[in-house]
Amino acid sequence: MSNSEHTPPKKDLESPATDNTTPAAETGTGLGVAPITRRWRREDMLKRGSLALRGLAFLFSLLAFIIMASNKHGDWKDFDKYEEYRYLLAIAILSTFYTAGQVLRHVQELSTGKQMLEKRTSAMVDFFGDQIVAYLLVSSASTAVPLTNRMREGADNIFTDSSAAAISMGFFAFISLALSALISGYKLSTQSYI
Repeated sequence: MSNSEHTPPKKDLESPATDNTTPAAETGTGLGVAPITRRWRREDMLKRGSLALRGLAFLFSLLAFIIMASNKHGDWKDFDKYEEYRYLLAIAILSTFYTAGQVLRHVQELSTGKQMLEKRTSAMVDFFGDQIVAYLLVSSASTAVPLTNRMREGADNIFTDSSAAAISMGFFAFISLALSALISGYKLSTQSYI
């Protein structure tokens, strides 16, 4: 037997630089500078997007509240004579307060860089709060739609137009909070629970 049978082929002893693999820092995975800055940019974009969506939800909720509260035109054309419209008003008020609080909290966190709540707690409050208020908004708006449609069959006037506008603002607030809940859900899913 010769020594050549037991020696590994030279191909196995070559340097790993000839492999077609690239280092982790070049591909964007691992612990290089580029992946960290991308993550920071993504987190910053999510914070700003969440703030913008909550700001829109605040605006739409406030408009729904103002339009419905001012929908008093005498006789049968007063919103407070109808349960559905009172429910829409109550949820619009609740949504206005919730989104105003969330906007103020996020503005404070972005401007100072300090979190009011622990990161995990903040993610849970955002997610569950957005979900609950969004479902209440869509519930209140959808209960008022059939009443408004029945009234519009009989007479189309400023009362029904104002009611339809308030309902529309409620739906827009729902859409904004539903999108915000998606962002909150993503933030919640990326939290470490160990």
